[in-house]
Amino acid sequence: MDEITGDWDRERTEQFLDEQTIPVRLATHTPAGGLWMLSLWYRYRDGHVECATGANATVVGYLRENADIAFEISTNDVPYRGVRGAGTAAVAPDKDKTVLRDLVERYLGDTDSKLARQLLSPEREEVRIRIDVDRAYTWDFSDRMGGG
Repeated sequence: MDEITGDWDRERTEQFLDEQTIPVRLATHTPAGGLWMLSLWYRYRDGHVECATGANATVVGYLRENADIAFEISTNDVPYRGVRGAGTAAVAPDKDKTVLRDLVERYLGDTDSKLARQLLSPEREEVRIRIDVDRAYTWDFSDRMGGG
């Protein structure tokens, strides 16, 4: 993460990203010049936001065409707080489903559910999306909305 502005310093921003199990909202460009937004599970590792998705997902083609993205990871309940920003995304195979397995455990708690087994199926080809964050803006409305 290159540049961080807003309510939090780098340490607090990274703490928030590590703690939250809110999907990242990811915005990208379509090949026709439009915009596309979707939500994906994420993890924060070594200064990068990482996601996993099926290799044949529409967003994979979009990112291969244009790697520029915007993102937001924010709470849905009062007090509102979060991180939004922009950067570039790189798509690479997740051959052993390492990223996906970590995300399944992070969001579902284990790999025993029907959804987890479906996602981790050997027949399913996965990719990792690694987001290099160029700039991020943080906000925390805890003081004015209560809570914290």
